[in-house]
Amino acid sequence: MWVADRWKEYEVLDTSKGEKLERWGNYILIRPDPQVIWKTKRSLEGWKHPDAHYHRSSRGGGEWEFFSLPEQWNIHYNDLTFQLKPFSFKHTGLFPEQAVNWDWFSEIIRHAHRPLKVLNLFAYTGGATLAAAKAGAAVTHVDASKGMVTWARENALASGLANAPIRWLVDDCVRFVEREIRRGNRYDAIIMDPPSYGRGPKGEIWKIEEMIHGLIRSCIRILSEEPLFFLINSYTTGLSPAVLSYMLDLEMKRYKGTTEAQDIGLTVSSTGLILPCGSSARWEKA
Repeated sequence: MWVADRWKEYEVLDTSKGEKLERWGNYILIRPDPQVIWKTKRSLEGWKHPDAHYHRSSRGGGEWEFFSLPEQWNIHYNDLTFQLKPFSFKHTGLFPEQAVNWDWFSEIIRHAHRPLKVLNLFAYTGGATLAAAKAGAAVTHVDASKGMVTWARENALASGLANAPIRWLVDDCVRFVEREIRRGNRYDAIIMDPPSYGRGPKGEIWKIEEMIHGLIRSCIRILSEEPLFFLINSYTTGLSPAVLSYMLDLEMKRYKGTTEAQDIGLTVSSTGLILPCGSSARWEKA
């Protein structure tokens, strides 16, 4: 498993009964986690006195209960700054486990010693975009949500990357890639973090099981002659690391490189064990 273990301002303190106790900077949050199927004693003080608690509803969805959480606050990862705020369906605007992937591709970018163009699809609030830009790449950031792109730009400003070569686009990712094929544009690396289900800005429907392989195949057509890496993340049950790896291997066979795939996770401070948080597949140039 690939573990994001370099955080200083974030940690999973404990897990029990379908929830995780987290420290986000100076604030303690309780949020649901479907992976936490064990029921252990909740002895840490944070369980009794969190700053916010997201309660999942048996009817689907849920809602936040706030005690002493501000509307917005910041945390840092190396030289990056992220603005956090609680919003619908338990999220804060950041997936800390993805830092293990940021570290991986940042090293590749820094050691490339040539100008690089990176495409980040389903780019959310910009964690991967900022990491790639900080490492020295020119990044095209694409997400269907105008609000998420605005949030990502605010994170870039907070991280000192306001003038970095980042192209911010509100667009349907599938249609954007199709247009890039027609335009003849090419990228040296691709990052994608597709949701299980979503809608584009014009109502385009995305279902990952039906569309992910086709999108990967399309992305191959916009890679440069010597691509450096291809990263796919998934939080969808059923899309195991082996499945992601198979699709990447199948489509990247024309290039010389290797594919690895693993679960990604975070260390739980109270037990020292690793909480699985999703899956990633990485292709890297040989």
